[in-house]
Amino acid sequence: MEVGKIPESVLKRSVLKPIKKNRPEVLLHAAVGEDCSALKLAEDEVLVLSTDPITGTLQDMGKLAVLITANDLASSGAEPVGLMLTVLLPQGCEEAELKALMREIGAQCDAFHMQILGGHTEVTRAVNQPLISVTGVGKVKEGQLISSAGVKPGMDILVTKTIGLEGTSILAKEKEQALLTRFSQRFVDTAKAFDEQISVVKEGFLAAQFGVGAMHDVTEGGIFGALWEMAEGSGVGLEIELLKIPVKQETIEICEFFGINPYGLISSGSMLMAAEDGNGLVMELNKQGIPATIIGKATAGNDRVLLNQDERRFLEPPKTDELYKVV
Repeated sequence: MEVGKIPESVLKRSVLKPIKKNRPEVLLHAAVGEDCSALKLAEDEVLVLSTDPITGTLQDMGKLAVLITANDLASSGAEPVGLMLTVLLPQGCEEAELKALMREIGAQCDAFHMQILGGHTEVTRAVNQPLISVTGVGKVKEGQLISSAGVKPGMDILVTKTIGLEGTSILAKEKEQALLTRFSQRFVDTAKAFDEQISVVKEGFLAAQFGVGAMHDVTEGGIFGALWEMAEGSGVGLEIELLKIPVKQETIEICEFFGINPYGLISSGSMLMAAEDGNGLVMELNKQGIPATIIGKATAGNDRVLLNQDERRFLEPPKTDELYKVV
């Protein structure tokens, strides 16, 4: 395709045609010449918005675009409703690639009962690979909105599933041949399949119903970055036991292979939570088949401490994600 806006014929058959009308709240739908979308909400509902680009991988990027957006909304206790897309394609990209990308996004939206609300699609010299920017739209009952800045001293800090799921899956897919020089195909395939656990929508909903104090999905910067951001936003300190942070063996070994730190690796699939009754929340999540682990406590003051047996060191502000040292 040539540089510029996608031709109307391509827009109709490869972008708009696959879009389903999944949500009754949507008043203005994606259409040729329509610059906005509009939603009708109940009087006691709050609109929740998020935004994210997908830049770390080319594989399954449409699926990731929806998953990451739904996770962001879930961290606020919101029900995902839909998303707005900006899709930028490099010169020479074929229409078939665009159509496949939109089908992938549409299928994942169907899985979460979300709707593509609209957006913009363009071929541009400004990018050398496809880039997706997503604005997520969700809703939550007034008074039930959850912030990542709601941590209070004394609250338990817990994390769901295991850290590094997304980063491990990306590395296994993008660097498969390199990994096969040390690991078996079965090992690499297991790591690649970690992306099946990336959604945190279910645990976000359950935690919101339980009465969680704060939530933050663990994305770029890994668990260390998420812990810092949650503590900084809440103005609290932390005491975190490093050995209690759950991490899969595949993640540890792949990070060792590339010489990177799993605690700084993008970790969509894990939700960081703070709760007055951490044990009760863990039990509630476990009942629904979601592993969760208490890894420490929030404290008064500003010290954010990592405890590793007899070693005591301080958490640092987020750094560049470990993934970018490899891909």
